[in-house]
Amino acid sequence: MRLINSPEDIAEGAAWLATQEPRFAQVLPELTPLPLRRSGDGFAALFHAIVSQQVSLASAAAIWTRLSDASLTEAQALIRQSPEALRALGLSRQKARYALALAEAEIDYAALRTAPDAQVIETLTQVPGIGVWTAEIYAMFSLGRADVFAPGDLALQEAARLLFDLGARPSERALRQMAAQWSPWRSVAARLLFAYYGLRKQKDNLT
Repeated sequence: MRLINSPEDIAEGAAWLATQEPRFAQVLPELTPLPLRRSGDGFAALFHAIVSQQVSLASAAAIWTRLSDASLTEAQALIRQSPEALRALGLSRQKARYALALAEAEIDYAALRTAPDAQVIETLTQVPGIGVWTAEIYAMFSLGRADVFAPGDLALQEAARLLFDLGARPSERALRQMAAQWSPWRSVAARLLFAYYGLRKQKDNLT
């Protein structure tokens, strides 16, 4: 199983993708170096993902700060809280339920580090509030998996539309099929597309 642990891994994957897809080769010089985007794994990473769902970055940061100040970012501390206590810190009723479900799930996070990609996704999506997108993002950026993609991400869909001159955003299914040809470096392709999306947004704001 190939992992992404360093900028050199990213560069290797990007170079391979450039040989396979002319559009990647065309834009890669503007995007290099692609960001590593590695983050920690474990309960807090998934809990933060739940907190961040469907709210602005600023709102998510504010809620996470309140949870951190209350020492409620780890499972053993969280599991002793009531839904009402979590709602008082800014979580919605639904997110409070998801957070407690995650705390009670007793996921073996250390075992996930060496589990096959499909098993990681299956394990995480058993928890209420953890969908396929969240599980794939966790596998890519918390576990460093080199060949995972998140076709349900709107930024990736829009980046693919722009880069490949598509008439509309590809569906999750269509983008998953498109990404199959970028294996075994689909996670680097995702980084490339995220970077391209950011570049296009920056250019559009300047014009």
